[in-house]
Amino acid sequence: MIWLMLACKLDDSAGDTDTAAPIGWWPDPSAATDPFADAVIAFDGGEASGHGADGMPAIVLGPPSGNLYGTPSIDVLSLGRDGEIVLEFVDYVLVDGPGVDLLVFENPMPAWKETGFVAVSEDGTTWSEFPCDPLDAEGGFPGCAGTHLVFAGPGAADPTDAETAGGDAFDLADLGVTEARFVRIRDSGQNSYEGATGGFDLDAIAATNGRAFE
Repeated sequence: MIWLMLACKLDDSAGDTDTAAPIGWWPDPSAATDPFADAVIAFDGGEASGHGADGMPAIVLGPPSGNLYGTPSIDVLSLGRDGEIVLEFVDYVLVDGPGVDLLVFENPMPAWKETGFVAVSEDGTTWSEFPCDPLDAEGGFPGCAGTHLVFAGPGAADPTDAETAGGDAFDLADLGVTEARFVRIRDSGQNSYEGATGGFDLDAIAATNGRAFE
């Protein structure tokens, strides 16, 4: 397993569905400042990772690829057992605002959840991780990403609207963090690991509270 230092800016010419933006979304992900991840800083795929790797980095950048029915997207990157990815907001800074600050989009189904830990950092070195219990299925895997259906995508719900977008919501205030530019997602190690589609499947992340990076 090798750390891939990508730090690649989203390329709208790549043709990946993550770069598509339906009319009516705001901010427009093609604008100079948008609320989606702009770069992959590192990716360490674990056992059974591989799905989506040929679409890196664009496959996890830009908006999510869900739909109004919550049908799981296959436009995702499988992290594999204990796999980890670090994303950066290049032109946007997550800030602690009212309510939800960050949405993480996986591709769960009602009876199939693959969980992950979410952490944030201002400098990419010092991390604050949200508590997550990947063993508490009865309680809905509290604090984990990968548990809520995704309704945001091209022609679907606004991925910056925490009330309608679906995905998993995180509030920086829960960690005592005021700002962050980096987001780390780590497979919980408690998922299914078969073939090349194992573990947490990342679609996208979105800042619901933020400001332009200065």
